[in-house]
Amino acid sequence: MRKVTFGVNISIDACYDHTKMNGDEEIHQYFADIGQDVDLVVYGRKMYELIVPYWTEVAKNKTGIKGTDKFAKGVNEVEKIVFSRTLESVEGNTRILRGNLEEEIRKLKQQPGKNISIGGMSLRSQLTALGLIDEFYFVIHPAIVGQGKRFMEDEELPDKLNLKLVDTKIFKSGCVGLHYVKA
Repeated sequence: MRKVTFGVNISIDACYDHTKMNGDEEIHQYFADIGQDVDLVVYGRKMYELIVPYWTEVAKNKTGIKGTDKFAKGVNEVEKIVFSRTLESVEGNTRILRGNLEEEIRKLKQQPGKNISIGGMSLRSQLTALGLIDEFYFVIHPAIVGQGKRFMEDEELPDKLNLKLVDTKIFKSGCVGLHYVKA
């Protein structure tokens, strides 16, 4: 069975607003390396509309920064699904699903392939609450932002979710990467 994973940049106070954190080549390389085990990314509409045009352009024009260009290439080439009730069209190797999120993810897990990555905090929170996330990659930035949306802010877990730490990485920037699996 395929695993469902997600990776996210968050502040120390669990804010995930990407405008309040600094990505760099080392962090992009980290997420590009994780992406090697992924052949499908499932996005919510908001995340898709942020990620796809930006990273498609970076992949096309290249930055000359190895980790950033590798991340952009991966984002551009991987198959994508967008869960949306309102989105009318998508580009390239992307399709729209409008069905029941839990049912659709369970079906996708049963299909052959590599890992499935989840993009978008609302989807990540919903799937965590449903118990469908198998692996978590948190990159914690050394900042307290004091405002903004936080992970699991709008969802309640039926029970406490215990995780097992399987890997850590300390970045030159002071960020810390934590890789957890369900315990």
